[in-house]
Amino acid sequence: MEPSRTVWLQELRWPEIADHLERDDVVLVPVGATEQHGRHLPLLVDTGWAEASCQRAAEMAGALVAPAIPYGWSPHHMGYAGTVTLGAATLQAVAEDVCASLIHHGFKRLVIVNGNRIANLQPLEIAAVRLINRTGAHVMVADTGLIARHEIKALCDLGAAGLDHAAEAESSLALHWAGEHVDMSQAKAGKAGNAPFGGGAFDYPVELDPALAGNALSRFVTPEGLRNNTAPDGTVGDPRPATAEKGKAMVEAIATNLVTVIDEVRLTEVGEVRADIPV
Repeated sequence: MEPSRTVWLQELRWPEIADHLERDDVVLVPVGATEQHGRHLPLLVDTGWAEASCQRAAEMAGALVAPAIPYGWSPHHMGYAGTVTLGAATLQAVAEDVCASLIHHGFKRLVIVNGNRIANLQPLEIAAVRLINRTGAHVMVADTGLIARHEIKALCDLGAAGLDHAAEAESSLALHWAGEHVDMSQAKAGKAGNAPFGGGAFDYPVELDPALAGNALSRFVTPEGLRNNTAPDGTVGDPRPATAEKGKAMVEAIATNLVTVIDEVRLTEVGEVRADIPV
């Protein structure tokens, strides 16, 4: 059967998926968030990181991409209208059930791609470990904020400051992936550095900047604390140098590194794999 040109699982018919599994058993699972990103950006930014990177990587590597999980672990952003958060255990369970379904059908090598940079990592890593031990499948977690952080920082005119929440990098991604939903006339500089997050929620800015990723401490912030420290816009850093061209280059950098991961995954020996159907 001649396969469709799409890489998206949900856009294929089941016989096409069965035919694909005869040739390849790698699938990418994008996970994002529905989370505020200032007055100028839509709430889809984190899901956009995952979707855009997965789509491009799958096109380059001949893999398939599962439908994105558009909700993440975002309690700290609940002080701004529209943010939707899952509990950490719920996100872990959803990721496990989605991956178990894919494993049941014959996908033995899975890469969970986290677009809610760092914030989703803990639940997703637990899900991956549980899946590996329960099913025998090879499951990895790739974070879009970490897998190409050197390249993304280099693409930012502002350097490390461009990696902040809703700043240059995220605004560039949104301009590239969902430009029709962006209003750069509302973009203005917010507070800089760790201070808006009470010293660094998840040590978020520090971990994204490779030059600062030394000793670290995980610290957390309430919705009220983040709202108070990022008012009135909900941004950190300056989004104004953002361009769609930078966003496209950032996606290309992430995708290129994801392809390296896919190539490595395909060489990994996988034994007997079995997944119970989630019920």
